Amino acid sequence: MKHPVSVLSSRLSSAMLAFALLSGCGDKEEPVDPGNGDNKPLYAITTQLFSSDPMESFVIVTDQAEQTATLSLDNAVKVPGRALGVGLAKSGSLYVVSDESATITRYNLTSSGSLQQAGTLSLESQGISSLGEYQNNFQFISATKAYYFDGTTAQLVIWNPTEMTVTKSIPLDALNIPDTLLSFSGAIVHLDNQIIMPVGWRPVSGVGITKKAGVVSVDTRTDEPTVALDDRCGYTHDAAVGPDGKVYIATEAYGAAVYRVEGGETPEPCLLRFDPQTRTFDPSFYKDLSSLVGGGTAGALIPGPQGTAYVRVLDESIAPVNEGTHPRTVASGTGWQWWQLKLDTLTATRRTDFPSTTGSVFLFESQNQTLYSEFGAGSASTTLHVLGESGRPTVTTQGLAFSFLQLR
Repeated sequence: MKHPVSVLSSRLSSAMLAFALLSGCGDKEEPVDPGNGDNKPLYAITTQLFSSDPMESFVIVTDQAEQTATLSLDNAVKVPGRALGVGLAKSGSLYVVSDESATITRYNLTSSGSLQQAGTLSLESQGISSLGEYQNNFQFISATKAYYFDGTTAQLVIWNPTEMTVTKSIPLDALNIPDTLLSFSGAIVHLDNQIIMPVGWRPVSGVGITKKAGVVSVDTRTDEPTVALDDRCGYTHDAAVGPDGKVYIATEAYGAAVYRVEGGETPEPCLLRFDPQTRTFDPSFYKDLSSLVGGGTAGALIPGPQGTAYVRVLDESIAPVNEGTHPRTVASGTGWQWWQLKLDTLTATRRTDFPSTTGSVFLFESQNQTLYSEFGAGSASTTLHVLGESGRPTVTTQGLAFSFLQLR
């Protein structure tokens, strides 16, 4: 049964290949009707190979996302650089982007289940030279309207995925903070007629996070964005909707790792509350994340069932933090416990049935499940797990898979 969540995204063992792995090569074919009930679900998993030189990515099409399988890169669509595959779920179209350029390339799923290139769109005229970061930087409102949140230029680009044209771009000047790097979140909240995008900053040089929280909320009817800022917290990239209808926003695992390694003036990982009606932070609400889980290094807020969310807590008996350890190494390490937090009472319980995993987690929606990603040592692999069922593992692929889309 599908695990209910509010955020849409935005992380085993070898088994025999029992899936169709298809690419966009071959003769021209007619696009498939994604609503055809005779077709099994098909998924596009885009994985980035950090070990290749130059770096490259692969788009894998498979009919297995909820079962244990090991995916091969044979016949996958090769893309230069760090690529993402994004789009409107079950629409039969995939939009592939890369940090190598500002070009969006559309692929259509054909009747045979292959991907066929079907148009491109460049965002260079918007002053953008590279696309990527997280899958949720791209938000698809309908077949004719999508958003792209660009952190480098601090703007919202509105474009038409059907016509492959830019509708307009909106500068988000309030997000420009001197000597910082702006990063939009990999986790987005969708409410009625509203998208809520958390924002974080880190210094241009050195290791650290900036003591500033932000949210961009967009009215999807009018495309009007509103920016809300808060000075009490930092690197607030994670969000979940509480039973009170408010959006709870927390420091992600990387921010918690910086706090553990660097200390000093680094802002402590915290939990804030955002009101989607007023589009403002609640000035009376602030919680130290560590205090909610009995102490220790705590970060992240992953939406859970029935008004709960999961907080990650670092178990240093599994992943010790040594002098000189980089926060990225800590955040991507495997020693992060799962704690389930009730968002009405703010009480948390350790979930011992969930195995400790990497701190960096992305959520993906399959036909019947919500899946989360777990990255292997050395960025060598990604395994998807069911969010629920004690974290049951499903497919594994080489490289880091930051994007996943159900094509039909």
